[in-house]
Order: sequence, then structure tokens, then C-alpha cells
Amino acid sequence: MKFAVARNLFTSIALGLVRSGSAWAKLSPESIAQLPAPARQQIDFASDIQPIFEASCVQCHARGKAKGGFSLETRTDFLEGGDSGVVAVSGRSVESVVVEMISGLDPETVMPKKGKKLTREQVAVFRAWIDQGLPWPEAITFFKHEPANLHPRELAVLAPLSSRLENPLDHFVDAYLAREKISRGEPVDDRIYARRVWLDTIGLLPSPDELEAFIADRAPDKRARLVERLLAQNQPYAEHWLTFWNDLLRNDYKGPGYTDGGRKAITGWLYAALARNLPYDRFVAELIDPGANADGFTNGIIWRGAVNASMVPPMQAAQGIAQVFLGVNLKCASCHDSFINEYTLDDSYGLASIYADGPLEIAECDKPTGHIARVKFLYDELGGIDSNASRATRRQQLAEVITGRKNGRLPRTIVNRLWQRFIGYGLVEPVDEMDKPAWSPEVLDWLAEDLVTHGYNLKHTMARILTSRAYQLPSVSVGETEEHYVFRGPAVRRMSAEQFSDAILAVGGLTHPKSDAKMNRLAALSAPKQPLPLQPKWIWATPGAHEKAPPGSFVFRRMITLPAAPDEAHIAISADDNYTIRINGKAAGASPKRNGTGTDWLEVTAQLRAGSNAIEITAANLAPDEGRLVSVKTDARPDPDSPAGLLVYARVRSGEAVLDFVSDQSWSVSGGGQAEGAAVELGGIELAPWKVGRHFLDVAAAGKDTAPVYRASLVAADPLMVALGRPNREQVVTVRQTTATTLQALELTNGATLASQLERVAEKTLSANRPDSREIVESLYLKTVSRRPTAAELGLATNLVGPSPTKDGLEDLLWILVMLPEFQLIH
Repeated sequence: MKFAVARNLFTSIALGLVRSGSAWAKLSPESIAQLPAPARQQIDFASDIQPIFEASCVQCHARGKAKGGFSLETRTDFLEGGDSGVVAVSGRSVESVVVEMISGLDPETVMPKKGKKLTREQVAVFRAWIDQGLPWPEAITFFKHEPANLHPRELAVLAPLSSRLENPLDHFVDAYLAREKISRGEPVDDRIYARRVWLDTIGLLPSPDELEAFIADRAPDKRARLVERLLAQNQPYAEHWLTFWNDLLRNDYKGPGYTDGGRKAITGWLYAALARNLPYDRFVAELIDPGANADGFTNGIIWRGAVNASMVPPMQAAQGIAQVFLGVNLKCASCHDSFINEYTLDDSYGLASIYADGPLEIAECDKPTGHIARVKFLYDELGGIDSNASRATRRQQLAEVITGRKNGRLPRTIVNRLWQRFIGYGLVEPVDEMDKPAWSPEVLDWLAEDLVTHGYNLKHTMARILTSRAYQLPSVSVGETEEHYVFRGPAVRRMSAEQFSDAILAVGGLTHPKSDAKMNRLAALSAPKQPLPLQPKWIWATPGAHEKAPPGSFVFRRMITLPAAPDEAHIAISADDNYTIRINGKAAGASPKRNGTGTDWLEVTAQLRAGSNAIEITAANLAPDEGRLVSVKTDARPDPDSPAGLLVYARVRSGEAVLDFVSDQSWSVSGGGQAEGAAVELGGIELAPWKVGRHFLDVAAAGKDTAPVYRASLVAADPLMVALGRPNREQVVTVRQTTATTLQALELTNGATLASQLERVAEKTLSANRPDSREIVESLYLKTVSRRPTAAELGLATNLVGPSPTKDGLEDLLWILVMLPEFQLIH
């Protein structure tokens, strides 16, 4: 990454000292004559010197950092100097190296090297401070700050004093508004609230019938019941929040890496976790210490060639975990001690080492330092990681530390993300800088501890926010970067790219042609009616293959006798690294070259027959791709041996007869230069490193997923979604860009994707309605902006559509409606 424009002052001093090879040197009379005279006023450290240190020095020489062995955390540290000796001589500024460097007398050693140089007035102040004996109050230090929002608090201590409010959250918000002398507004009306909460919970606009039924409801708790009902709709909930988590976990369906095995999708695991509302601490633990279905996040992207050291998979894991779950940006600290926060290169490499196969040598901006990283978590006080433990054990320990009760940062980071998602501005901003204080620490603490108390149930926290009076206030305009933010109500927000596309298709009741997300939704949404009768085993040709096996291809065979042709038959299969399957000599399915150990579902009813059936599966364990490096410093290549295994469950039914079969030692295996023999059982479904567990059995028990694809979250990005801000997901994206762009303007005015969608909606509208212009116009207004047209709008729109509606007229009206801010914005 680029260095800060203003290079740290004392980093530069240290470099200058190394060049000069001396602790200090007297200036020549000519040089002394060029120096500004010491300032005449009495120097006050707090007002005159501390600001210079804060602006130019502490990033590298304080807050736990000591570049070149030099620290200025205290006056004693400053006077001791660094690896090259002292930098200042008390009472003698003219003999102090620091003065020589900051004065810029020598263009080769002027400090700072880049950016604006110190003014003569600042140098004069610095000289006066040294000549006056470097006065420095003991109370002023530059120690590392105590991390904010890190430690938990007891919910009982945070409990609101008032019981008159139904939602405890409102007690803290009302107290905040009172402190800020802000009058709380009245809640928005039912129509605005319904549209807002429908989009925020399941990502869809309310249908006209649903909206009118809600407005007509006179029950005092109808808003709370609406939130409860929407959050209980597991499929639309999962498909809406899939977008949010795909951005955070950089999970997608197509793009760089997916075609060559350098990336791995986690869609099946993620969809199931959302559909089942997996408790957030378990959600995080299963991503940090993952099985085969969830390990794509920490595996990262396997970049080709000698890339930057911060791009290797272990460092990507560290960056992703820190950013997503802890609100910490380690990208700068992956190349050098950070200039934007207090995290160091040691911190980043310590966390990355947990995911490394062996010791990691620290590289500073790709320059080897000769130091081996100490395996550690970012915050030692929360728990340690055993550096001598196996990689699998280290990951498990990390999951326990991050999800442990001592870590208050985990719940605070996620509730801050939810607040930002619903309110439009985080309690802590930016949301990836959780070391900053919240504008309302009480709201942040209470929401976090309430989440923990309720078993990390994210839907519970969502309901807390969505039913609060704070959420129901009228929306306000919030700038892109608020310097002095004061909460007055939710921010006006734009629909996401996926919400925009879904809203348009919903107007015509249209679907996408197919899902690009490779998963079985039935497996996630429907619990098996009864447990499967058999337990499959991971098998291979050699013992211990789950730990390490040489590259090779093996053929696994089994004969199955069926009393009758099956009524239904499908196979769930996982293979490390890939498979092809033939039934009775005919191809029945295959995986990509590098399957990533996902669980596939294959329909095989037509391939099986009464009598004998020959099942043949060829599975391959592949060597790492050519060009992949383990180390950018040594050009080391990865070990060609890697875990290998095959897991199969065939669910076969004929009438009431259960004819299932699974992978076990009854299969034969041949290949790799060895004669055919019995397959070796490696272990059950929880066997490491795959740990496919329940997900595999759910896929095996599920039927074929034939449900229509209504949601944009399940398809690859099209030009419209790209223009509206859907990221490519090669990097973690926690908040999408909201500023309008020229590309968006062009795509929304004459883009082919949007034009095609609106044409389809117009055609569907014509075919599904009676030729009554007034009825069609009113229906389109209700479906798009959730209200009936005004009399003036109705007259103009019916004239546009024509007395006998035409496709062109409807398209024109649809263009107008979807361009309205009333449609595109969440008020």
C-alpha cells in the first residue's frame, strides 16, 4: 500500500542517524548561521510540542512501536535515543541531531523526506524546547491506547432505569437526544414504515395486498408483529442477507479464481447458516475453524506468481478475520507498522501464523527481515495461542478466543454493522475502525450485551433495532463523511443493486433463468423428516490419506443390486480434489477440476435399473497448480502431498423400500500402480480436515431444488448490478459506496440490462391484466412506490399508456417510475 504523504519525523531521523553513523554531530558555523533562532517564548509541551509528536512521530515511535529502537512514549525513552544513539542533547539544540534533520540544511538527510517540511517557526519552537531543558510533564505519555469497545460489560449494569418504554433501546437513545438538546420527532406513518422494514428484513417491497392489510390493522403492536413475521420468513430472509455476507466474506459464483481452483465458494454453508439463524458465535467459529463447506473464506484467493507478501493466503485470513469480526484494518500493518492505527507488522504476522503451514518470516514491504513471527492473537489479554500446536489446533484455539466471553469486540462489531445497515450510519464510524469511540457508547454496549444474553441470536437484535422508536423516526440526510455526526433519525438510503433488480422483477412477477449459486436450497430450508439410515465413511486407497497422500487418480467401484427400478434416486458426493461418476458405463456427473470439497447433489433415478448396477467413481488428488508459491521470498513450492478422500451417500427409494448405499470399505479401489483391493475407511462425516457433518447429510436427504429463482443474490452480477455498486468480491467489502457515479447515470438512462428487464415487465403486465389503463397504472404505482397515484399523476400516466395499453407505453411509464427517488430510496 502507499505510504502516508507525511513520513514519520523520527523514522526519518533514525534513517539519517544510520547514514551518518554517529549519535550526534556539531554543525559547522555556516550551517548554524542558517538555522532559525530559538523561539523566545517559554515552551509549553502540551500546546507546542505534543501536537508535533502526535502529527509526525507517534505512528512509528510510540503506541507500542519503536522504529530503529527509538521510542518517545516517555521523556526517559526520548532521551535514551535509539539504535544509533541519542537524538537530542538537553540545553544544546545546536548540537542535537534532531535539529539538523528537521531544519533541512542537508537535502540528502532532510526530514521528513516526503510531504510538507517543518516550518522555520516550528524548528525555532523545537530548538527553544531543547534549550530550555526539554520540559515534559510526567502525566503526558504516548503509550499504546487501551483498545476501545474490547471488553464486555454486565447487562445488569447497563439496564435502563425507566420501565415506561417497551423497547429498552429507546431509553438510551432518548437520553442521548436529551443530552444533545434534540427534540424527538414523531414516528413515520405505516406506509413508510412498512416499506422501510420490508426492504431491511427480506429485501423486497411489500405487495399491494400485504401493504393494505398492514395499514388496515388497528392492533397497537402491529409493527412488532410485522417485524416478527418478516424475520420468520427464512427463505427470503436468507436470500436477502446472503448479499450482505457475500460482500463481507468475499463469496461469489463467478470471477477470478473460481475457474482455476484459486477460490472456493461457501454458498451452501452460508445459505444454510442464514436460513437456520445459526447463533452468531457458532457462525463465526465455523468460519474461523472451518470444515470443507466453509473454508473458502480463510483460504482466501490463491494468487499466481510472486505477489506481495500481504497477498498470501495466511495473511488474507488474518486481514479478513480482523476486519469482518473485530472491525480492525490490518492491511497497512501487513506491509509495515500501520500509519493509520496502532497495529504492527508483528500483530498481522502473529495472526497470519495461525493459518500458516509452518513458521512465517516477517517481510516488511516484501523485504525479508530475518525475524520469525510469534504466533499470537491481536489482544494478548483475551487469550493465547499455542505456537507449538498443530495448525488445526491453533485454528480451534483462535475460534475459542474470538467467540469467548472475554471478547466484547465480537458482539460490538456485529451490532454496529446491523445498526449501520438499518440506520445508515454506524454507532462507530467507519465501521471497520472499532478502536474508535461510539457516538453513544451506551447504545453500543447495551445492544452487544443484549445479543450475548440472547444466545447471539441476530434476528433478536434486528428486531430490537427495527421496533425501536429510533428506527421509526423520519429519515434525515446524512453526508458521506460526517465529521460531527449527531443522531436525529435514520439516514435516507439507496436500495442496493440486488434490491433494485428484485423490485423491478417483482413488478412483473418474473424470475431469473437459473441460479448461479451452486447449492441445494431444500437442504437448508427443510429439516429431514427422518434421519438417514446409513452413515457414510470417507474412503481412499491408502491409510491416513485425510492427513496426507501423494497426488494420484483412483477408481472406486461397487455393484448394487436393486429389486426394482427406483422411484427416486440421487447421490450426495464430496471429493478432495475432484471426481467423475459413471453408472452402468454411462456418465452420471462430474466436478470441476478442483472441486474444493464441496457437496454436490446428483439426480440418478434414470441411470439406475432393476438388477445389477455398476457404480464407478474416479477421484483424483491433485498436486498444487504450477505457478503457486508458498513464499514470495524464497520461491518455495508447496508440498505436493495433501489430504485426499471420497464421501458418498446414495438415497435410493422404490415404493416403501429403502435401498440406500454409502461409501465404506465394501467399495473396491484401483489405481496409482497398485492392484485392486478394498477401499480404506478413513473416518466419518466429522473427520478433519473436511468436517462436512450435518450439511452433507442434509444435502443427501433433500430432494431436487426446483424452486424458481426470484432473487438477484443468487445470480452472478450483470452490468446493471455492477453499475449500482455490487462489488467483484475479490476484497472484503463491509459497506458499499453510496455516492452516485457517471456509470450509474448511464446505466439507469439507457442501459441494455435495465431496458430488457422493463420490456419483460411490460410484456408480462399486458398479458396478465385486462386492457384497462386506469387499473394498470394504479397497480404499477402500488407495486413500485407503494401508493396510489395522485389525480394529476393518474391523468398523465393514463395518457402515456394510452386508452388501449401498449407495450411501448407501459415501458415508458415503467422507466419513469423506477427513476423516481421515491422508488430508489429507502426513506
